[in-house]
Amino acid sequence: MASVLVPVLYVGIVISSLLLFSHFYRKRSAGKLYEPYFSSHPERDVYVSLLQKTDPPAHEALLKAALVRRAMTDVSRVVRIREDKPALQNLLQKGSIGDDLWNSLLQAEKELEAEIMEVVAEANTFVEGWGSIIFQSAGEMIANEKMRSVYEETPASREVKEQKYGKVGAKIDLPLPQPVLMPGPPPPGHPAHAAALAAAAAGGAPSSAPGTPVKPPNNLMPPRATSTKAESVASSDGESHDTPSSKTSKKKGKKRK
Repeated sequence: MASVLVPVLYVGIVISSLLLFSHFYRKRSAGKLYEPYFSSHPERDVYVSLLQKTDPPAHEALLKAALVRRAMTDVSRVVRIREDKPALQNLLQKGSIGDDLWNSLLQAEKELEAEIMEVVAEANTFVEGWGSIIFQSAGEMIANEKMRSVYEETPASREVKEQKYGKVGAKIDLPLPQPVLMPGPPPPGHPAHAAALAAAAAGGAPSSAPGTPVKPPNNLMPPRATSTKAESVASSDGESHDTPSSKTSKKKGKKRK
């Protein structure tokens, strides 16, 4: 009997000690303040200070600009959390980081969700429905700022690379393209125009006056094109009727005979 009670008593003591330890650990962890994942939010502080300003009150356009800048910061933080969370989760599973950093990330994620809801509510106070597109506009403005910064830093980065690697190639001065002249008659008034007319008059055949008939060579006249009408028209019953022209031709034939 004693051999059975000793293992049962041992298991009970171990389980109770684990329960007590987990209870006190959770109680201690609940009241523990983790180090914030993001240091501060200056854009939110600027917007709140402008909103609380009453003498004189801040202009509406200034408040909208401050709210958009606040939304831009929130968008950049959302992107950073999405990029850091899978990596931190893998490191936590491997035991490379502690629970403090992971809990700090989760706390920052909850604070960011509340921050986004507050920005949407503030945007709807200015214009109804603006809260649904303010973060889209903020993302486009972030992309525009990145492109502009890259464009402005291009000359400086080019100088640094030229000093480090040297110039890739020498500058080549290409000749200017020459206009291509197409062959054609010279314009009127040009000296070559008069010379061309004189050469054409000297080498060409004399042209006949308009309206004068031209006598063909060998005294042969071309056949005269005359329009002849049909000599007979077939009727519906197969008989043909002689036209006046055919009658006159028959009479001439009889006289000749």
